[in-house]
Amino acid sequence: MSIQRARSLRKTMPPAEARLWNALRELKPLGHHFRRQVPLGPYYADFASHRAKLVIEVDGDSHHTGQALLRDAARDAFIAAQGYDVLRISNDDVLHNLDGTMTMILGVLADTPTLDLSPQGEGDAEPMAP
Repeated sequence: MSIQRARSLRKTMPPAEARLWNALRELKPLGHHFRRQVPLGPYYADFASHRAKLVIEVDGDSHHTGQALLRDAARDAFIAAQGYDVLRISNDDVLHNLDGTMTMILGVLADTPTLDLSPQGEGDAEPMAP
């Protein structure tokens, strides 16, 4: 896996991925942080939230053929073995129904337990009684 390859993929995002990326960035104030073109083993996830353990893949028409379905299944199995859920969204949904797509993503995030990534000893926990 190459950091240079990930950077290159970030610079040449297809229109649907770029549109979803802009929408996902708006979720940060709600506590949801996504990264784009994230290396996971031999793959690059379109978008990943490490805290929610969620990968979002934006699929074009080429993903609906027999061979591509097999590759995607193997990829999803690998990513799932790393502890992530995979959500696949079509280019058409992103380009023509972004509000519905974001509602679906927020629903998945609401149903997904998140990892506590705060440092030990910090956070909103109440102090222990003496």
